[in-house]
Amino acid sequence: MSRKKMRIRRLFPIPYSLFPLLAILVLAGCGSGEGTGEPVRFTVPRGAGMSSVADTLAKRNVIGNKGLFKAVARMKGASAKLQPGVYEVRQGASFDLILRKLTTGDVVKTRLVIPEGWELRRIAPRLAEATRLPADSILSRLMDPAQAQKYGVPGPTLEGYLYPATYVFPIGSSLDVIVRELTTQYKRAWTPQMRERAQALRMNEREVVTLASIVEKEAKVWTERPTIARVYHNRLQRGMRLEADPTVQYALGEHQRRLLRRHIQETADDPYNTYRNRGLPPGPIASPSRGAIEATLNPAEHDFLFFVARANGTHVFTRTYNEHLREVARYRAEMRAQRQRQPAAR
Repeated sequence: MSRKKMRIRRLFPIPYSLFPLLAILVLAGCGSGEGTGEPVRFTVPRGAGMSSVADTLAKRNVIGNKGLFKAVARMKGASAKLQPGVYEVRQGASFDLILRKLTTGDVVKTRLVIPEGWELRRIAPRLAEATRLPADSILSRLMDPAQAQKYGVPGPTLEGYLYPATYVFPIGSSLDVIVRELTTQYKRAWTPQMRERAQALRMNEREVVTLASIVEKEAKVWTERPTIARVYHNRLQRGMRLEADPTVQYALGEHQRRLLRRHIQETADDPYNTYRNRGLPPGPIASPSRGAIEATLNPAEHDFLFFVARANGTHVFTRTYNEHLREVARYRAEMRAQRQRQPAAR
């Protein structure tokens, strides 16, 4: 036997008579058709084989001949590259397209948005949608101090460290995968310059994020964040209580449209109540934006100690308590006038 024939037999250890059939099989799966109709969603479990995938696709009427599909998959060596996950294909999609999705892990993805200034109790339901886990059990895990240590953030819980941004994850991603990505993005947001600035302010990372979360909640107009941050810096330096309304809202566990004196009294023993406790609360009260963190690290230069909101969301800043009381009275008058201008509800 010639060396050329021996080489051919080593490369193709099958009868030559089957080559035309194999060529037909390959061509059957090499189209680019995406199929028709609504996408059919199916799951490939970890460790599943191509045979079970073919059975699933046939039952869902995605493919018509599962034997032919498996033959093409063998020809392409797809079985060894099969990736677990949730997939979508249309009925009648080409074998080539289906196998390409299955072997490259082109799974269905979900968009996860973490808004700036959100607390864990508001984030948990969104994580529940992405992971298909109960929101209350997710919240319980996120509030566990052991989780802060696990993901390498300052704590005391994961509150404040799930970085606000828009993410894309494969459907069915585990809570661990998602939380690890969110906390990784938080860590990446901290530059060496920011850490140097925190040191210059004699603040550690937790303190910066905690104050930034309060600034985030207070500032409705972003340009005011450095000014609000300085007010709190000034109060801390003078040993004054922060008296920040958002910390009482956090202690209450639910947002109140108007914060009343009784709310402060109800949470008198809560360490997050900054009307009753001096200094910063134990940890962040929400996930601050990078802008709020930078404003906390680089506050405006002024000697204001008080501020009160206007009806339009901006604030009036004052230096003395008497000035502050006058502005509070003016604000209340504005709100009464605004309510009077509104038409009565029918």
